[in-house]
Amino acid sequence: MKKPVFSGAGVAIITPMYEDGSINFDELGRIIEDQIARHTDAIIICGTTGECSTMTDEEQLAAIKFAVDTVNHRVPVIAGAGSNDTDHGCALAAKSAACGADALLMVTPYYNKTSQAGLVAHFTAMAEAGGIPVILYNVPSRTGLNIAPETALELSKHPLINGIKEASGNISQVAKVAALCGDALNIYSGNDDQVVPLLALGGKGVISVVSNVAPELVHNCCQAFFDGDTAKACALQLEMLPLEEALFCEVNPIPVKYAMNVLGWNAGECRLPLVEPSDAHKEKIEQALQAAGLIKE
Repeated sequence: MKKPVFSGAGVAIITPMYEDGSINFDELGRIIEDQIARHTDAIIICGTTGECSTMTDEEQLAAIKFAVDTVNHRVPVIAGAGSNDTDHGCALAAKSAACGADALLMVTPYYNKTSQAGLVAHFTAMAEAGGIPVILYNVPSRTGLNIAPETALELSKHPLINGIKEASGNISQVAKVAALCGDALNIYSGNDDQVVPLLALGGKGVISVVSNVAPELVHNCCQAFFDGDTAKACALQLEMLPLEEALFCEVNPIPVKYAMNVLGWNAGECRLPLVEPSDAHKEKIEQALQAAGLIKE
């Protein structure tokens, strides 16, 4: 049995930026403090939501080190350290671990892709380079590559491969991963609209975009399930849906960064090629925040 890196709601945190596109570390620190105060169970830094794909390695490592130092062991810090170049991924994994991260989130190789055997070799090499627990990240809608359940089983045999962030949206596949891997691989939902279904399959929590704007809601949803109050967990999951729909009305993190600005954070804009949401989508995001009681009058 592998102890999970965290249980509950981990926030896939945004990276706030100044007008010139540089990282606003002061605001990142304020957001991290607010997340911890509002019961977030883990900080996931430099993931997709954190715009790691447009960061240099130096920026990414600086953000990871800043998060580690700011959090100071109060909750786990999980660092995005994936790549479609295994050598580059190994170097990034080692440096991220050296920054003090508690675990690494590693996405499947995108664009060049690989075979299932290649996935085993790729993740094994990067896990061993990092030397700390690894959460695999399966998001075929972005990468064009799926981690098959049988491959997840093979990877789960490695002592450092601790979990999988499942964002395939395929509940049947997640069920098969759970059946094959059992306690050897901790499952986290990568979709805010499927938290309770994955918890019901033995999942340990969610790596959440909605948690940026409503950390208590997502934490409480998970906690209610862990406490055996499935009716409350289901009610909170359904309460989350309008926010989830609004925050994914355009490609993540465009909507959530806009939402954070609306809520008074200095989140800044996304780096190109991501641009501002359309006016219609801005209105939808604002309406969802209003309906959820998040906009202070």
